[in-house]
Amino acid sequence: MDFENKYQQAPEPKYECLLFDLDDTLYPFSSGLSALITKNIQEYMLHKLHMEESKVPELCLSLYKDYGTTMAGLKALGYNFDYDDCHGFVHGTLPYDILKPDPVLRHLLQSLPIRKCIFTNADKAHAARALARLGLEDCFDGIVCFETLNPTDKSTASPDEKDSNLTCLQTRSVSRDEASLFGACSIDVDAGVMLPKTPVVCKPFEEAFEQAFKILNINPQRTVFFDDSVRNLQTGKQLGLHTVLVGTAHRTKGVDYALESIHNIREALPELWEADKNSECVKYSGEVAIETSVEA
Repeated sequence: MDFENKYQQAPEPKYECLLFDLDDTLYPFSSGLSALITKNIQEYMLHKLHMEESKVPELCLSLYKDYGTTMAGLKALGYNFDYDDCHGFVHGTLPYDILKPDPVLRHLLQSLPIRKCIFTNADKAHAARALARLGLEDCFDGIVCFETLNPTDKSTASPDEKDSNLTCLQTRSVSRDEASLFGACSIDVDAGVMLPKTPVVCKPFEEAFEQAFKILNINPQRTVFFDDSVRNLQTGKQLGLHTVLVGTAHRTKGVDYALESIHNIREALPELWEADKNSECVKYSGEVAIETSVEA
């Protein structure tokens, strides 16, 4: 037997990439930053889009649930505004200092022998500020953010583009009160309805995931996806991702693992730290080598 044939490379590791959401995933919801973001979004709807104050809170939440972001929903309803202006208003005055450096998470990320990327619906400026405050700005190999999936030349849609976007997004039932919020759309109360499609590409929709996979060169079957949104995780699961819900220890449909905190990665997924050992491991084809492999 030739020397080369006595050794063979170990099977490839199960995971080759870790894909992380940012907000309420890399830092906890309890930080209060997300609540301030929601407050600023509602202020933008009220003062910039001149919406009726009594309807703003419910519409803000409803659009978030239907479209993944309130901004995406507002665009679907036909509101014309500049993306950068909206992001600047919502994130520009945030007190990022409420986010504290997280040396524990930094150590965990740096110790992981797997490529790590971020997939967020937020804009690049917000992502950069949040990561810098957490002390994680150099822990990731790639970031897909709002601008990645939504080029700035699409920030305002032409009338023709708006018409083409009024197609079916999904079918569901709505109450009479909720129907009144969608005044720009044809909605039958308490019946299956066709909501208008948004021009914004974002989670939880499959197009956003597929573009992220392509941009980051990700094989979903060998990628673990961390997010605080069950809906995002369910889409990811349908597309082949291994999924981890962050923020609660209670699993649900479409979720493979559930973590109370992102700090619990090692306890829940210790196999992630075996990737480098497996990739470097060389198995000897003889009897002694097999015994050594088992002992290891």
